[in-house]
Amino acid sequence: MAKQKILIIYYTQTGQLKRIIDRVVTPLQAQADIVYEEIIPVQPFTFPWDKQTFYDTMPETVLGRPRGVQPLKVNPDEHFDLVILAYQPWFLSPSQPTAAFLQSEGAARLLKGKKVLTLIGARNMWLNAQEKVKTYLHQAGAQLVGNIALVDTSPNLISVMTVLRWQFKGQKEATRYLPPAGVQEKEIQAADRFAAPIAQALQQGSWEQLHPQLRQQDAVTLKPNLVVLEDRGIRAFRYWSKFISAKGGPGAPERQGRVSMYRGLLLLGIFVLTPITKISSMITLLVKRNQLLQEVEYFKGIDLRAEK
Repeated sequence: MAKQKILIIYYTQTGQLKRIIDRVVTPLQAQADIVYEEIIPVQPFTFPWDKQTFYDTMPETVLGRPRGVQPLKVNPDEHFDLVILAYQPWFLSPSQPTAAFLQSEGAARLLKGKKVLTLIGARNMWLNAQEKVKTYLHQAGAQLVGNIALVDTSPNLISVMTVLRWQFKGQKEATRYLPPAGVQEKEIQAADRFAAPIAQALQQGSWEQLHPQLRQQDAVTLKPNLVVLEDRGIRAFRYWSKFISAKGGPGAPERQGRVSMYRGLLLLGIFVLTPITKISSMITLLVKRNQLLQEVEYFKGIDLRAEK
């Protein structure tokens, strides 16, 4: 019997996402031929980031106007039984390399009619990014059959401090007062538990139960307050994206004053307003409990909400 074929498409700056991918798919190597395709930007994003460059990257990320990427080496007409799309959110949106790939002609050819599993490595907010990815996949004619979202389980403000330290200083390791940045090591090591439901779906050629089985393995966990927090965050990002980009494209000197203004207000909002927002989200959960729990259930799933 011929082996199944899995294509993995990914972009990672730090290597953490590649470690997660390997942990998930290594148990599948006996039954599947696995092809890795790394998304490579035409103009690389440096890591660690320069602070101003990092914040200047936000508008085009949120507006879906990404920097170009090189074509994948794989034949876009080649058959694959499953495509795993692994990505990180940037500014509550798909990373620019991921968005650039999904908007490309090659992606439209490659993904049409394919079964796709999304694999996310995130700080803790990935809902809006996944909605955009679901839209891109729908437009390409792909079928989303499952989602795995591994996140940093530290408290929100702690994870903000550790990820900023990682982004700007390249330091992932724990310090005296802060834990390591990123997805916890124990979560990465336990990610091989997702291989069994994927293997079963491949063997049986039946995909309807894959995501429910992944959810039974805690592939997607979501706190209700993060739904409220992310909704408010993406609204602010969309406003600032338009405000900044009105002064020119990425790196334009004319827009750097607005980038700096956004940078300062963002940090103020995170460290001053986050506790207030958490309280307000708790009130929202009490007042609109059923509605918010419905939103949680929707985001844990893989369906794409119909446009109103």
